This record gives sequence, C-alpha cells and structure tokens, in this order.
Amino acid sequence: MDRLGALLAVLVLLGGAACRSGQPLLVSASGDKTTPGTIGGIVSAVGGERLAGRGVHAVQVGTSQRFSAVTSVTGGFSIKVPPGEYRLEVDLRPGEKVVREPGLVRIHKSDLDANLEIVVGS
Repeated sequence: MDRLGALLAVLVLLGGAACRSGQPLLVSASGDKTTPGTIGGIVSAVGGERLAGRGVHAVQVGTSQRFSAVTSVTGGFSIKVPPGEYRLEVDLRPGEKVVREPGLVRIHKSDLDANLEIVVGS
C-alpha cells in the first residue's frame, strides 16, 4: 500500500472513532426544564465604543438566580441560562448609567437570543 493509501486508511479509522453516529449532542428528556438557552449581545458606550471586561448578569425573574459572563474585547457576551424570564444587569463604573437595555428576555429550551444590546452612558 502506498503512503497516500495508508494515510487515507488511518484518517477513515480515526474519523469513524471520533463520530458518535445516532447520538444527539444535546439530550433533553420530555418536560426537562434545565436544557439551557443562551442570552448574548453587546455592551457599548453611547458613542458606539465596545466595552470590554464588563460583568453582565442575567437575573431570573421570580427566583433572582444570577448567571454571569464578562464581555470580550469586542464588548460581546454569551450566558447559558435555563428556560425562564430574565433581566440583564451590567457592572457600571462611577458616574455611569444604562441608557438602553433590552427589557425582559424570555428564554425557552435551547433558545438563542443573541442580538441584545446594552448601552452605557454618563
């Protein structure tokens, strides 16, 4: 067997071992309320500057349970949460206030709400 054939055979064997055919990546039993959804968005200043290193918190309405993330260098954040209703909070610096926020965010099983924007001003 030539080198190319041997390499191809190894790749096929490795590829087959890495696949788990027929098994879902996310398992959710009927009635399972814990399958996470995702809340994501951008934190920026009034002028459009993206705010990196800010804590963003999804607070579940009714239970006050908190789920948190820190914004990336682009101001982006992503928080996995169980299904429910959430309000978003951002860590502010002295003299800052939130001038625009998305209001209540409703997440169902496996939902992705990724276009939310929080704007901070002084």
